[in-house]
Amino acid sequence: MKRFSRSVLLSAVILVLTVASVHAGGIWLSLQPTPDMGVGSAGSQAAGFDASTATANPAAMTRLDRPQMEVGIMGIYPDSQFNVKNSSFGDNGGGNAGYLSAVPTLNYVHSLSPDLKLGLGVGSYFGLGLNYSNEWAGKYYVQNASITTLAINPTIGYRIAPWLSVGGGVSVVQGNLSERVAVNTLLEPGDGRLKYDASDVGYGYNLGVMFELSPQTRVGVTYVSQVNMDFKDELRFKNLEGTILGAALNASGLLDAQLKINLNIPAQLSVGAYHALTDKLALVGTVNWQNWSKFGEPEIAVADSNTVTADLDYQDTYHAGIGTYYRVAEPWLLMVGFGYDTSPTSSSSERSPLLPLGATFTYSAGVQYDWNKDLSVGAAYALIDAGSAKVNRSGGPLKGDLEGEYDTNFIHAVNVNFVYRF
Repeated sequence: MKRFSRSVLLSAVILVLTVASVHAGGIWLSLQPTPDMGVGSAGSQAAGFDASTATANPAAMTRLDRPQMEVGIMGIYPDSQFNVKNSSFGDNGGGNAGYLSAVPTLNYVHSLSPDLKLGLGVGSYFGLGLNYSNEWAGKYYVQNASITTLAINPTIGYRIAPWLSVGGGVSVVQGNLSERVAVNTLLEPGDGRLKYDASDVGYGYNLGVMFELSPQTRVGVTYVSQVNMDFKDELRFKNLEGTILGAALNASGLLDAQLKINLNIPAQLSVGAYHALTDKLALVGTVNWQNWSKFGEPEIAVADSNTVTADLDYQDTYHAGIGTYYRVAEPWLLMVGFGYDTSPTSSSSERSPLLPLGATFTYSAGVQYDWNKDLSVGAAYALIDAGSAKVNRSGGPLKGDLEGEYDTNFIHAVNVNFVYRF
């Protein structure tokens, strides 16, 4: 049986490594392919159930009594369909801008002593992927775009006292930015096209503390630092030869110029709690702040002969989540959760079709099965309702006006995860 358990784990690791370079869908990946996705990651700062706490809160690694590994993969499918109310360039809503993506993760915790633990997390915690049809009404704002990350996060946790543990780690983040947008040549036939592809490596850190107030109750606090990504690539224009706009862009120095884009993965501060009501039932909760106001200028589009980027003017967001664990029978653990995130935009005039973010509601459920004392397998599903995310942008004569809303704006996420204890 133990050989079989290790075979299952090895197969899962190979699967994760095989898809590690696949683009992530969605936006901020607060949900991970870990067991606690079943509660919407509520209370992850205090739970300390498995190796995924290596990144969730390294201080909680001190709760693990032996080395263990967690691997998982999550499929994300955004269903985002824009309904045009008013546009300078037709009523094509662009179809479903989302597409199926895979997000893997791998976490490991090694025990040096009962009070000192080392951890390692590998995965993506931030990303987006949108792909509108080429001739949609907002083609001069964006046609397709993706921001993907892959992070490596070594961590350490130490128990200072029976009721207090601390932890921290550093992160190395590989980021990739890719955008495609049509360029309006006004009265001249045919659209131009602008391509931008760049990558960079950024660095950050995470800190955590856990208070074990009683055998039934514990509280965790975590801070994840901002990660600065400085993307740089040539602005690659096509089909502008002989056009007035092409000449104007050349005169301004933008045609085939180097463009540097500073994009900041937001810092976040979280407080989570875990409380066991009985030996079968536990409640968890989290509140969270994310510093989206420092995000940057990821929108690339030609508004005039001197401007190709736009600051999305995001505001900070706040999250609250609750969840329940229920041990229905000895090998089975059931989970349900609910979460709410405030919108990073305060009005439709500030919202971009590049990142159609509004207030979101997340509904999640999951199950874990203890195959034996060494191996647990699980699955979880989450439905993220991103609301109508109304857009009302005025982009001048080149980008035009775009007004409408996302009649359908859901993100479906399913994960499969494995936990092996050595």
